[in-house]
Amino acid sequence: MAKLISGLFLVLVLSYLSERVDGKPTSSRKTLEDVDRKLKLLNKPAVKSIKSEDGDIIDCVDIHKQPAFDHPALKNHTIQLKPSFDLPQENLTTKNEQVYQIWQRSGSCPEGTVPIRRIRREDLLRAASLDDFGRKPPQIFSASNRTDQKHSRFVYFNNTEHSLGPIENRSAAILVTLGYNYIGAKGDINIWNPSVEKEGEFTTAQIWLKGGPGDDFESMESGWVVNPTLYGDRQTRFFAYWTTDAYKKTGCFDLTCSGFVQTSPKYALGAAFPNISGWFGPQYYLPVGIYMDPQSSNWWLKIGNTNISIGYWPAESLMYYLKHSATLVEWGGQVYSPNVKKTPHTKTAMGSGDFAAGLGGSACFIMNARIIDFSQTMKYPQWVDTWADEVYCYTAYNYVEGYGSFPVFYFGGPGQNPNCP
Repeated sequence: MAKLISGLFLVLVLSYLSERVDGKPTSSRKTLEDVDRKLKLLNKPAVKSIKSEDGDIIDCVDIHKQPAFDHPALKNHTIQLKPSFDLPQENLTTKNEQVYQIWQRSGSCPEGTVPIRRIRREDLLRAASLDDFGRKPPQIFSASNRTDQKHSRFVYFNNTEHSLGPIENRSAAILVTLGYNYIGAKGDINIWNPSVEKEGEFTTAQIWLKGGPGDDFESMESGWVVNPTLYGDRQTRFFAYWTTDAYKKTGCFDLTCSGFVQTSPKYALGAAFPNISGWFGPQYYLPVGIYMDPQSSNWWLKIGNTNISIGYWPAESLMYYLKHSATLVEWGGQVYSPNVKKTPHTKTAMGSGDFAAGLGGSACFIMNARIIDFSQTMKYPQWVDTWADEVYCYTAYNYVEGYGSFPVFYFGGPGQNPNCP
């Protein structure tokens, strides 16, 4: 009986692979070889492996053998083990700061290695194709005109209107600043676990630093995400992302492609958090910052108010516009789904699942939003504006509690509801 079940399972896997991998029919034998080849490329030899209680396997990989160095532009790259700069300090205290990850309960990686979440065969099976694994789907730009407020995205700075581009397959609620050259940005992101309706959809709370034209921009991003297609569950996970062509063909989440150079032996990209905020209960935060090293032009990803360095994007090798600075910074949330901006709308939630007007204890927020420009000072942006693509589905509100306090940006929503059918 066991042999019969095993045989049936193999037949089902072969059939499934032939339909799913690469998005077109192909021979099962070739498909299995492609999957195994991709797994070997993604999963580097481990010095040590750690089985996490949430089911993840964390491989401790020699820092010099991590996926970054598969990138042609990084073949002879010399690792920068730590940034050459100290960040301007602020007297910020964030209660319930959350940088701890579930896998850390089960072990730690030795110095000289970096923790990398292992990719499994079933992770590749869920992807639309092997080439698309770990990537955000390309943005679909609408042909709508200026009067189509459902798709057009506009913010105002210094009495001037700026378009953020009409996008059909994403819905965002953001705080945005532009008009200067930015060499850093940060924010303390409230951690929640919003519902995701279907595989293929995801929801984030994050920071974006961007440069370049609106339909072909470069971006570095980090925050938390719920993405069942990529990770195989609906846990809230720490992520990093990059692209040099507005998500068309470059970049990826975490270390699922070559590019981001990890230096920390303590924290894993793609790992889950043990503590999640609850409505009118304890609130947990992930302080996230992205900063350019003035000497190397590498963009460092840091977490925590003690500025723990995770690693960096080597902009000199990977980027064109972001070699110099970012020109746009965004804080907030985004839902990806083919069913945004149409009826019936997706039920995938953003933030806590509550609208921004719910404020503290109910709505998700980002506090201590800051930028760094060439003055080398950490400061609240001079000009900001808010934008929500679908105000009946997800909202944005930059709230000032009282005189002399900095704004706190609230965002989110449930997706489909009576006003967003």
